[in-house]
Amino acid sequence: MAYVIRPIQTEERAALAAFMRTHWGDDSIVVHETVYHPSTLPGFLALEGTAWVGVVTYHLADDQCEIVTLDSLRPGEGIGTALVAAVREVAQRAGCRRLWLITTNDNLAALRFYQKRGFVLKALYPEAVTRARRIKPQIPRVGENGIPIRDEIELEMRLEIQP
Repeated sequence: MAYVIRPIQTEERAALAAFMRTHWGDDSIVVHETVYHPSTLPGFLALEGTAWVGVVTYHLADDQCEIVTLDSLRPGEGIGTALVAAVREVAQRAGCRRLWLITTNDNLAALRFYQKRGFVLKALYPEAVTRARRIKPQIPRVGENGIPIRDEIELEMRLEIQP
């Protein structure tokens, strides 16, 4: 069955908070020393029937759009790519010049995914996750492939404003 992408609805906010607790360990995240509650952010769902197969949340500020969270429950099927494309379209229509995100140094799958879709490495923030643990102590110390989680990596995509 094919999936559809559509905006997150108000009545789905509680379910999104539960999704975040299940998939991210909490309904808040800390990135660049900012606390986000993804269930309050705009975003898109990927749905197969009524089942959630992916979700993305984002934050618009000035001429920038930050992807805050991205989840595909079925990697390799184009769900993440479609969700990023939906955010990119919103960002371009909003006049954003930049689409960006932060991932952690251990997240090799995310680094591969985003670079294959046109994002470039913008900045490295050594020990940023170490500082984030002062705000959210439950952030794991070791991540994918046994790599210690310490640093944030910023990736970006420059956008052309659409009329």
